[in-house]
Amino acid sequence: MAGKSNISRVAMKAMGIFGGVQMAGIVCSIVRTKLVALWIGPVGVGLFGLFNQALDTINTAANLGTRQSSVRDISQAVERGDTRLIARIVAVVRRWSLWLGLGGATLTMALAPVLSRCTFGDERHVWGFVALAAAVLLMTVANGEYAVFQGLARLKRLASATLWGTVAGLVISIPLFYYLREKSIVPSIVAYAAGCAFFALVMRDRRHPAPSITPRETVALGKGFVKLGIFMTLGNFVTMLAAYVFNAWLNTHAGTHEVGLYQAGYTLVYKYTGLVLTALGMEYYPRLARVASSKMRLRAFVSQEINIAMIVMAPIATLFILLRGPVVWLLYAPEFSPIVTFASWIMIGTIFRAVSWSIAFVTLAKGAGKVYLATESIDAVTGLVLNIVFYRQWGLTGLGLSFVVWYVLYTILVWVVYRRVFHLTLTGKCLYNVVWALVASLAVLLAMEHGLVAVAAGLTAATVAAGVFMAKKALRL
Repeated sequence: MAGKSNISRVAMKAMGIFGGVQMAGIVCSIVRTKLVALWIGPVGVGLFGLFNQALDTINTAANLGTRQSSVRDISQAVERGDTRLIARIVAVVRRWSLWLGLGGATLTMALAPVLSRCTFGDERHVWGFVALAAAVLLMTVANGEYAVFQGLARLKRLASATLWGTVAGLVISIPLFYYLREKSIVPSIVAYAAGCAFFALVMRDRRHPAPSITPRETVALGKGFVKLGIFMTLGNFVTMLAAYVFNAWLNTHAGTHEVGLYQAGYTLVYKYTGLVLTALGMEYYPRLARVASSKMRLRAFVSQEINIAMIVMAPIATLFILLRGPVVWLLYAPEFSPIVTFASWIMIGTIFRAVSWSIAFVTLAKGAGKVYLATESIDAVTGLVLNIVFYRQWGLTGLGLSFVVWYVLYTILVWVVYRRVFHLTLTGKCLYNVVWALVASLAVLLAMEHGLVAVAAGLTAATVAAGVFMAKKALRL
């Protein structure tokens, strides 16, 4: 029990640290966007969004998924306790990050005219994309250091480097926005990348001096995580493509207004609850990778992570459903009221999302790139078909129901892989906690849909109290 308590304490602490860092990042993003809107106007906001979207796409391709995949190799070297191997893997990750960054930057400069035409319809912004190449290099190098931090379990350093890099980027951007106005957009993006890279390099782990490694050895030692990263990149691409196709379909069949409502509800729940899962994953993934060869420890860690996820998500889900009206009005506007029920159903779906998320990490920890690509591709196509069918039948609310069915099916899919491919099971306790979280959330939603606000409030209070009690018990406070 002491071991489980320690795992819970570390996981909760990591969630608190990275949840705070991500919230700080969101605040910085809001301030940056507000200043652009205030000092530059709609044109500046548009340019800022387009250049950042282009940078995100290029970075995804340039990194080849190594930001996540290399964590596995580093974590497994740490588990072996071989300091020489750790130093070699760390050096290889850094060198591959530099190579990929230089390759991505070179490709960005070469394709600058094409990127300008595709993004803006002309070549007026060619030099903007040429300058953006520097951001590609800097962010890829920073991501390499982030992977090292995570793999070595230097989570406080990772959080500090991320936080200070984000804040530095904002601080440097403010005078640029004020004095350069529209011309400040690309320099501010490069400044943000420079801030991230600077603090990542300044705070980099120096406990393992870089050994002498030839380029051939670098390729040989890195080909495993690069191959896995390529499969992850392809899986993410299929997911993004399916999302794009559905948004285009919805825009064609229902109009931009409906797309706006869909995006508002989806972002409100999916992306913001994703912050909790991302924060938990910072500690969970490397821990899982370290014990990937042990069925007993994998089973224990996955079950424990589901327990923690349910303890956190059940109170969040019930509180959101209870306060959904004020939350939507506060973050958006009264005219976004149609998304209330839709967003509530998505929140129910996040219970299954948290379960499937915990299980799916086993595929990455095992390094099963082909299995990951297959499950993500099946999931993306399933979600696309369900969204179209359910929207045709029930409109916007149907998309919420689609999300629930979608993640039920995805949970079944990853469970089959978990059970049949990796021959693993879950503990009865974690299944009980999943049922508890699901029943509590559904009960509050049904009460709210029937106007029983007092009942919903009582159920929410009971769920939050139970969550606090379970958290204390898990942490042995």
